[in-house]
Order: sequence, then structure tokens, then C-alpha cells
Amino acid sequence: MNLSFFDQFMSPHLLGIPLILISLLFPALLLPSPRNRWITNRISTLQSWFIYTITKQLMAPLNKKGHKWALILSSLMIFLLSINLLGLLPYTFTPTTQLSMNLALAFPLWLATLLTGLRNQPSASLGHLLPEGTPTPLIPALIMIETTSLLIRPLALGVRLTANLTAGHLLIQLISTATAVLFSIMPAISILTACVLLLLTILEVAVAMIQAYVFVLLLSLYLQENI
Repeated sequence: MNLSFFDQFMSPHLLGIPLILISLLFPALLLPSPRNRWITNRISTLQSWFIYTITKQLMAPLNKKGHKWALILSSLMIFLLSINLLGLLPYTFTPTTQLSMNLALAFPLWLATLLTGLRNQPSASLGHLLPEGTPTPLIPALIMIETTSLLIRPLALGVRLTANLTAGHLLIQLISTATAVLFSIMPAISILTACVLLLLTILEVAVAMIQAYVFVLLLSLYLQENI
């Protein structure tokens, strides 16, 4: 029983072919395709307003040089948001519960922001490793600490997203299993547990949205430090 709780995090296969690619491409099929019309339907209007709001929030802490990243960050935000929310549906697989995938998203983007800073303003980027006014005996230790904190950023991004989604999925499965088991033994307790499950599901929807936003927001803050 304990092992079956973690089966939901295993990548599904069909005839030896991993289906994670389908789960990654499926959210794009749900988005309405843009049309070259002055008057569109309500779904397209809602999509445009949602993308505009996301882009405005992400570009707020950035200067004009960072606005070149608007398409990448907005696309990543919508991609993570759709995957996280679709993963809450029954009998679905959530790719963002895989640490390897989250690191594959975090590391290249973090490295791109770091290389952008080293190319445009190398002195300012390297200056973050040593705070101003540091006593001379503490300089080697602070450089090592700041370098470690800099290199651990992509790992922190991936682990944060993986841990929050994995914990939420495990809690939902544990409480739903308890609800099904207690229904024939103690119906009153089962109904109470079902109410807790409903509240937890609503909380997980909020967590899925917040974690996608935090992932992209931290990337935008890393970018702001290097431009």
C-alpha cells in the first residue's frame, strides 16, 4: 500500500514508449488558436486578458532591457500553470512532479540569466559575490558562501516546485483513500473526511497556480540582477 502511493509519480509507458511527451504537449492543444479578426469570441478575449495580466506582473520588476524576455517568461508561466492544474484531474500524470524535468527547465534559464549578466556587466555581476564594506579576513569565506548560494539557485527552483506538488498529490491520495475506506465503517467520519478532501483540493489548485508564478517570478528576479 505504501509503495502504491508513489505509483502516480512514475512516468506512464505504452508499449515501451514514455507518454510524458504527450502530457507535455497536451496543454497546448487546449489553448485557442489566435485569429486575425477585430471581434473574437469570449474565450480568445479571456485568453488575451490573462496573458496580458501575467506579462504585466512578470515585467513589473524588470527594466526595458529585460522586456526582451517577456515571451519566454510568459510562455513558461502558462506552460507550468496548465500542467499543474491538469495534473489535479483524476487519472492524469503531472510532469512537474519529476525533479529531472524541473531542473531541465530551471538550469538553462538560470544559466542564460547568469551569462547575460557576465556579458553585459561583468563587474556588477561578479560584485554580487562580495558585499561592499566586507572586512578583509571574511572575504574568502563570503566569496565561497555567495558562490554556493548562486550555484544552488536552479536546484532550489526545481526542488521547490517538485516538493510542493508532490506533497499535495500525496495528501490528496491519502485522504481520498481514507474516505473510501471509512465510508462502509464510519459514514459520518467519511463525510467529514470528504469535506477535508474538498478543502484540500481547493488549496492544491491555489498551490499549483502559486508555484508556477513563483517559479517564473524568481527567474525574472534573477534576470533583473544581471541586467
